[in-house]
Amino acid sequence: MSWIAGLVFPTSGVGELKTSYPGNAADHDINSSLLITTTGKSGFYVYETQMDLAGQTLMTYHGYAWGKKWRKERTTFDYIKRIAHIHKETPEKPSDKAIPMPPDVLRDVLTAIHYLRENASKIKAPIQTSIYSDGKLYPVLFRPAAARVFTVGATRVSALGFEIVDAPGGRKWPGGVRVWLSDDARRIPFEIDIQESMASLQLELKSIESCSFMMAAK
Repeated sequence: MSWIAGLVFPTSGVGELKTSYPGNAADHDINSSLLITTTGKSGFYVYETQMDLAGQTLMTYHGYAWGKKWRKERTTFDYIKRIAHIHKETPEKPSDKAIPMPPDVLRDVLTAIHYLRENASKIKAPIQTSIYSDGKLYPVLFRPAAARVFTVGATRVSALGFEIVDAPGGRKWPGGVRVWLSDDARRIPFEIDIQESMASLQLELKSIESCSFMMAAK
């Protein structure tokens, strides 16, 4: 899938969202990544996550490069010892730290979007949960949003809306997510808006290459 994206820095780019599922019985992890490359000048923004089949985040990574600015951070979660290991690199210096993990189910932004895709038909009212972002855990709500209709080529496709917002009480999450998913079994994201402390992304689906989806959508 190809996307058009708008970023705080830079202002435009083309991105790709990929989700890879286990290919055999020995593989139990789902991998999701969002890579945005800039237009006009050299730069990129990347967000990756690895989750188990139960929907818990096992690893999350994000980074960017724009001009002389760059940053990357990887967090791996040890669910046995309940410790999160964070490795961060900046132009100044690398750093490592370990922090205790809370007992809650851990989901980062991409894992949360995957959860919405998997459970779209079941989410009829707000669900209180938590989200992991920038080394901290925040109470949030997963809740339905207004539905929309998108046009892909000559086909109009209905899409269900969902959002992830800060929940009252506790640590305030400085982010937010809105996503519209095709109202069919594939739950293809037609638009995703992500706000985080580091960057804001507005992504719109540019094209669909799957002929089977277009046939099913008519």
